[in-house]
Amino acid sequence: MSGDGFGKKDPYSGRSRPSDPVGASAGSKATSNGSIPKTTISLVQLRAGQIVGNAYLTVQHAGNLRKAGETEERLAAVASWQDAPYFTDAERVALALVEAVLTPNPAGERVSDELYAAASAHYDDRALTTLIMAIGQVNFFTALALIGKPLPGVSPAKQWRK
Repeated sequence: MSGDGFGKKDPYSGRSRPSDPVGASAGSKATSNGSIPKTTISLVQLRAGQIVGNAYLTVQHAGNLRKAGETEERLAAVASWQDAPYFTDAERVALALVEAVLTPNPAGERVSDELYAAASAHYDDRALTTLIMAIGQVNFFTALALIGKPLPGVSPAKQWRK
């Protein structure tokens, strides 16, 4: 292994993958502090996978939500959450925030003062920081998924082991 932080090649895509993503475990610990429900973080992760058009992330996070007992109605409605009756106001703000961060805005600003105020109304400082960390963490894993091209439905342990 070279000193560049990359390890084995993914046997399916042939692309290198990080052997030990720096900050991955720290990010997971930071977003698992209990200040935001795991379901909300998983919904944000699922929506991020949908926005960036990555099947691996979408399948992974939908599966995680299914295992946690989420209904098929809620899973199917994440892509159109704005008019779906299945989400709490706090979940809606979280979904709006991840969309704002990941969707380019031709007018410039992505996260408006109004959206930030709405997020602050639903989440205290610790929870809002956790939500922002979760969005940052999903962006980290989005890059890994887009570059490494893991197969949907196959765990990283199975596809990157040789």
